[in-house]
Amino acid sequence: MGLSDLLELELLSQQTSGRRRGCVLRASAGRGRQRPPTPVGLWKLRERVHCPRPNTTKTMKAIIQRVTKATVTVGGEEISSIGRGLCVLLGISVEDTQKDADYLVRKILNLRLFEDENGRAWSKSVMDRDFEVLCVSQFTLQCILKANKPDFHSAMPAELAQPFYNSILENMRSTYKPELIKDGKFGAYMQVHIQNDGPVTIELMSPSGPTDPKQLSKQEKQQQRKEKTRSKGPSESSREKVASRSRQDPNASSGADGDVSSERET
Repeated sequence: MGLSDLLELELLSQQTSGRRRGCVLRASAGRGRQRPPTPVGLWKLRERVHCPRPNTTKTMKAIIQRVTKATVTVGGEEISSIGRGLCVLLGISVEDTQKDADYLVRKILNLRLFEDENGRAWSKSVMDRDFEVLCVSQFTLQCILKANKPDFHSAMPAELAQPFYNSILENMRSTYKPELIKDGKFGAYMQVHIQNDGPVTIELMSPSGPTDPKQLSKQEKQQQRKEKTRSKGPSESSREKVASRSRQDPNASSGADGDVSSERET
């Protein structure tokens, strides 16, 4: 097989992989004098790859700010305010589920962003200190830039997001004290005044699991193996260890108990 045949095979394989990725691949070999082999491949190909934007998994996002005070104003009227506590800007994506909401609620209420009674930093959560939480819906957190223009198609539509957002608030109130959970006005044009304390700002995203069926089945098999290992129990595994030791040393079984007890006593 000549060099030209090898070059043709490599070009064909790259074009095939490019079609699998949904890409348009154009490649051409260098003209004129042939170049020596490189570590990357037999020939150095000049490639131009045009791929669509990858379909990343969308997650619920929250920007959490530790504040000394925060207020929400709509049409010049103050509709909500808190003192010391957390101001949470929440962005819900089209793929979010109740599992994502539960995760973020648990994290928001248990993040240790405050000092304790002795002044030690990062020791207490908002629930530990009986501080307030102001939650504001903000779909712009789901922004995807197309050149310089923001695109918000990843955000959950308003008719679906509003009841979902209300359920998140109810979850917070049932977990914490209802009177300490405040919110803005969903879908309204708001002015949010935040006096950041620190400043301290934390970005949270709900964990994204694999969407590929092969990866999901692989995770299920791994989980099943873990459950089998747990169900085996420590007693059975310890008996196997003792049996293997006795096969290696026949005299070990006669005085094993006494040796172990004497070592523990010492």
